[in-house]
Amino acid sequence: MPFIDSHCHLNFPELAANIDDVLALMLQNDVAAALCVSVNLADFPQVLAMAEQHPNIYASVGVHPDYEDVEEPSAARLVELAQHPKVIAIGETGLDYFRLKGDLEWQRTRFRNHIRAARECGKPLIIHTREAATDTLRIMAEENATVAGGVMHCFTETWEVAEAALEMGFYISFSGIVTFKNAKQIKEVAQRAPLERILIETDAPYLAPAPYRGKLNQPAYVKHIAEEIALLRGIGVDEVGRCTTENYERLFDREIKK
Repeated sequence: MPFIDSHCHLNFPELAANIDDVLALMLQNDVAAALCVSVNLADFPQVLAMAEQHPNIYASVGVHPDYEDVEEPSAARLVELAQHPKVIAIGETGLDYFRLKGDLEWQRTRFRNHIRAARECGKPLIIHTREAATDTLRIMAEENATVAGGVMHCFTETWEVAEAALEMGFYISFSGIVTFKNAKQIKEVAQRAPLERILIETDAPYLAPAPYRGKLNQPAYVKHIAEEIALLRGIGVDEVGRCTTENYERLFDREIKK
């Protein structure tokens, strides 16, 4: 059973410059597909072009909460851009109180617009939350994000936060951080979350898993995340690959060629 990288940024210069090599290494490591995630509207054409050029690359549309002073996406604009058949999700969206401080009401407004767009177009959300779990969950509830569903990407919160997201119908996605020795909180969530509700991702070019920590990350390395989850749960890596691939297909309504 192949693996799927459910969240990466292949259009970022570090990876885009060598995309043929990146795709070849994916193939060598049984990574059948990757979701290239949008972080702002200015770069969305690059994301979409990459998805159009490669059959095993898919796209999302959205604006990351860390991006200030960029085109602010209305729900209508996101819905319009999401009509493309290779756009399979809305996001990356959410809240980040780590990198930015001060009055962040604009982040919360942006997040609400993404949730409304996802509900309207029927595509799942990719949610980023950092040091903002309480507000993230509150807004998800207030905006009825359950209708759209989606994934808590690069999960780094507590089991209690994971449980609340699971109750809203969301999936939990694990990045290379789960392979880090000191990531006890995340390892606990990887052990406890229902196997049918987890995904794996690289968030490449960032957060390379052990044994590549500190180096340039890429989708081929997603298998190391699957191996760590298998070890934590006491199951075979093939089972993790099968379940996370099936979960991806179910969440994003996208069958991947085996």
